[in-house]
Amino acid sequence: MTNSKQAKVLALSGGVGGAKLALGLANIIDPQNLTVVVNTADDFEHLGLSISPDIDTLLYTLAGESNQQQGWGLKNETWQAMTMLNNFGGETWFQLGDRDIGTHLMRSQALKNGKSLSQVTELLKQGLGVKTTILPMSDQPVRTMVQTPSGPLSFQHYFVREQCQPQVTGFNFNGLDTAQAQPEFLQLLQDPNLGVVVICPSNPFVSVEPMLQLPNVKQLMKHTSAPVIAVSPIVAGLAIKGPAAKMMQELNMPTTALAVAQYYGDLLDGFIIDESDADQASAIAKLGIEVLVVPTIMKNLDDKIALSEQVMKFSQSLAVENLPCGL
Repeated sequence: MTNSKQAKVLALSGGVGGAKLALGLANIIDPQNLTVVVNTADDFEHLGLSISPDIDTLLYTLAGESNQQQGWGLKNETWQAMTMLNNFGGETWFQLGDRDIGTHLMRSQALKNGKSLSQVTELLKQGLGVKTTILPMSDQPVRTMVQTPSGPLSFQHYFVREQCQPQVTGFNFNGLDTAQAQPEFLQLLQDPNLGVVVICPSNPFVSVEPMLQLPNVKQLMKHTSAPVIAVSPIVAGLAIKGPAAKMMQELNMPTTALAVAQYYGDLLDGFIIDESDADQASAIAKLGIEVLVVPTIMKNLDDKIALSEQVMKFSQSLAVENLPCGL
């Protein structure tokens, strides 16, 4: 894949699903040409620690340190700190492994010492030996609030403590009125050498939408000459990971790849759906979005690489289509 190694790629990622595709991209794209911007609206402060779940999932995945069986956290983890905390009657609903706590201690101390989240993420990346550029979506705090019939819940309380059980009626992103997109993120969206923007198969509502809502992001994505491609997080009516399908049902949306394409709308030039959803391709194409139908379920590294190669081939075909006549 020589061409993919030469392309400048910007990927937008949430947690597990986004990290899977990011790992595939990292295996076929030179590190200096791949930037992954990560949702930080899931971040929160807990037990005196600053925790960035999506950033850490991406870091651990790219470093080869993620717990693939569990789907979150680190492999070879131990839980002595949580055991002791439980003995004291402390809060253990959000499980933090001993190794993972080291990450949060480093982040928390660095932030208290005046470093930005971008600077801290770079330190953690280097410590884990990750070469790919990883940027938080913003250096200012944005926090997802999940609206429910019983009142708002912070995202981790909804997602982990309540295990996604409350009915969802909407979302708010606290802090968006003062937050700015990470400067390198905005610069890359305006880079004439940008080859493609990839929206990873992450939750559209709570992983991707906070990034899109930051000032100037959506406008720049609509005006970039690079194709914007999303990979559907919904396959055969189900979310491969996380509560996206449940949220869609409760928001009175069909749990289909087509509904995701409609949600993103004219932001997209291309949309990648799984073979099991091939019957929706023509309806998506009627939205003015090019469609690619390929296997999208990523069970192992070969699957991640294969899907990433399809993403890059698709982006190159869209880039050719977008060339002015006569070129």
